[in-house]
Amino acid sequence: MTVKVLFALTSHGTLGDTGRATGFYVPEVAHPARVFAEAGCEIGFVSVQGGAPPRDGVKPDDTVVAEFLADPATRRALGETPTADRVDAEAVDILYYAGGHGAMWDFPHDTALAALGARVYERGGVVAAVCHGPAGLVELKLSDGTHLVEGKQVSSFTDDEEAAVGLTDVVPFPLETTLTRRGAKFSKAPDFTEHAVADGRLVTGQNPASAVKVARLALAALRP
Repeated sequence: MTVKVLFALTSHGTLGDTGRATGFYVPEVAHPARVFAEAGCEIGFVSVQGGAPPRDGVKPDDTVVAEFLADPATRRALGETPTADRVDAEAVDILYYAGGHGAMWDFPHDTALAALGARVYERGGVVAAVCHGPAGLVELKLSDGTHLVEGKQVSSFTDDEEAAVGLTDVVPFPLETTLTRRGAKFSKAPDFTEHAVADGRLVTGQNPASAVKVARLALAALRP
């Protein structure tokens, strides 16, 4: 059977009151999407508000991103993403929460997206997230009322990395600290280096450099 991968994308396009734009970090989707495509997976997208989500992180020298955005099917899919309440969790094998600073504002408050993640996980699928994508795990509770991250090895963009990019006082909360408060056993490497961890069917990565490793670990978690 074909593995179905769904990328969850932020719909938030403003970086606090800085006047700067944000959105989903395109390399954190394009690079793992190539891994999934090469493994024969079917790829789809969901976003907080639906429609065309805002983008960030596109660099002219990133050929993987260029090819991803140039693909007609990808362009169509990104232009008409559904909201989480329109997605059948039974059809999702891997739910991958992509990063981008925008996720810090809207992922934690999307109850439908959290419910989708819980259902995917509880039916035996993989929940994955990278960089700021784990903001989608902050309020994700299972049917027994516990947080998915409780007692599990989890990584994300660290508080030190947030300080290094000068956005500690811009983001609405410290992601590493908040995940730890939810009971996660936080795992991290030196700033901006590749680091990803799999704890059963929960796979998380620290930063953009970790996105591909998250995809590979997610596939391995689905196919032990």
